[in-house]
Amino acid sequence: MRVILASASPRRRELLKYAVPEFDVIPADIDETLPGDTPAEKSAEYLAVKKARHIAELYPDSLVIGSDTVVISEGEILGKPRDEADAARMLKKLSGKTHSVITGVCAVCGTKCESFSQETRVKFYPLSDDEIAAYIATGDPMDKAGAYGIQSGGCILAESIEGDFFNVVGLPVAGLKRLLDEKFLR
Repeated sequence: MRVILASASPRRRELLKYAVPEFDVIPADIDETLPGDTPAEKSAEYLAVKKARHIAELYPDSLVIGSDTVVISEGEILGKPRDEADAARMLKKLSGKTHSVITGVCAVCGTKCESFSQETRVKFYPLSDDEIAAYIATGDPMDKAGAYGIQSGGCILAESIEGDFFNVVGLPVAGLKRLLDEKFLR
């Protein structure tokens, strides 16, 4: 069976190899606007389902995997920063506090659609303005939810992680592997 990852994320591509050795990548070009009544903790799963279903419509005989990750701090969804000022705002908001990273995952094959969300809690050290500016200057935060990459330069910001590290990177591989084995690849 052909497996398709409906994501352009290089991090998801790397991680999916552990669960599915061979797959194609076809990013879902969709409107990622959330309905106004979507709870923050369900937003990643909503978008993962939307991405997977979009690509599954184009490739109905394939197993399509969609995923999305959000960072939530004090009820606010922190997506990818618009610019350096937005990245600085996000990092200041996360400084010295614990936040949630929620990744939603969806697998679709034919009429079968299964999805889940996984949460990991991350605590940041208190960050000075100089530390924030130096990290932003690396360019690392600009394409990542919450303006940091735990698997790259953002690793020096995190004091502790409670939960699945790979969930913070962008794909809860163990949970996805179990879902695929139980529901799709028996």
